[in-house]
Amino acid sequence: MSRQTYLPSKPTPSFTGQRALILHRPHATVDAIIRQLTQLGMAGECFWPDLPRDLDAGLYHAIFFDADLGYDAQFSWGAGECPMPAIALVGSEAPGRVAWAIRRGTDAHLNKPVGGGGIYAALLIAHQAFARRQELRQAVGELEQRLAQRELVAAATAALMQAESLSAASAYRRLRRLAMDERLTIEGMAARLAGSQPTGELRHDSA
Repeated sequence: MSRQTYLPSKPTPSFTGQRALILHRPHATVDAIIRQLTQLGMAGECFWPDLPRDLDAGLYHAIFFDADLGYDAQFSWGAGECPMPAIALVGSEAPGRVAWAIRRGTDAHLNKPVGGGGIYAALLIAHQAFARRQELRQAVGELEQRLAQRELVAAATAALMQAESLSAASAYRRLRRLAMDERLTIEGMAARLAGSQPTGELRHDSA
């Protein structure tokens, strides 16, 4: 039986020099997290009960937050809009508290009490989950933009059909010709038509 060796596709990330927020009341759990972060070369800053309203989230690379006593007003961003990887500190498995932590946009979790390990794995999982979430959000945004552009092209084609008594195919060719003449994309020409005066004023070529 042959043995297959699995090699990591990406180098193991380093967290040296990074900073983490800890949103938890002063507790042995916080002390344990800070010790582990220090071993990883990270700095941990603890806040309770709220994050500063003027917090510069761009300076931080992860947040650990109390899923047991946490509440929405603690955060300076909306639910599901966390600007960094988020790790929930879970002591109670009450469904309502777990659901709240998920709604906040949790990327990983740690069970309390936190001991001498677990932080590194939680950070790895959280960073990868956060990256996937960002990629998905970007992909959805691009799809929405493409859909909006298609709807705009369809609306411009329909307007040309009505204004110039053209078939759908002829109206699309007309739109494409206008775009070529103006050195625009079809979507760009459609946007111009949508914001222009009645399309009859743009009549300078026949379809």
